[in-house]
Amino acid sequence: MAVSTHSSTTHSSTVAGWREWVRLPQVRVDWVKAKLDTGARTSALHAFHVEDFERDGVPWVRFSIHPWQRSAADQSWAELPVHDRRLIRSSTGHQQERYVVLMDVSLLGRTVTAEMTLSRRDQMGFRMLIGREALRQGFLVDPGRSYLGGRPEREVRRRNRGR
Repeated sequence: MAVSTHSSTTHSSTVAGWREWVRLPQVRVDWVKAKLDTGARTSALHAFHVEDFERDGVPWVRFSIHPWQRSAADQSWAELPVHDRRLIRSSTGHQQERYVVLMDVSLLGRTVTAEMTLSRRDQMGFRMLIGREALRQGFLVDPGRSYLGGRPEREVRRRNRGR
């Protein structure tokens, strides 16, 4: 049986590596290292101090972001409307109800809006996970490549490693 090498993708797709540095312009985070995970439906962000509140009768959530691995340096605070609350099953099989917000993600020079769950990712290797719903907006993931969108300067990368 012959295997087709024809791709059904459009010419507007952007190739990304399995890990990339991204920007979160809405919440003033210039650099966060993210894992691009086609096995995860929804994107996830490592969030602390998650607190819900109402603004003009609409549910909102306030949270802090620590963009660097193993560090609280350069903490950023954000407030966004609650898009949804969902029961999410983690990669370890545990279920947890999480807030979902709509968040702009800049990846390889393109900005897309992603449904982002807010969770503690202390034990995970990346502060952010970009799932397939966000990637469907014009990205192809090459699992053999990394950082196709470039890297921040060395000092930023050192802060990410907790130095």
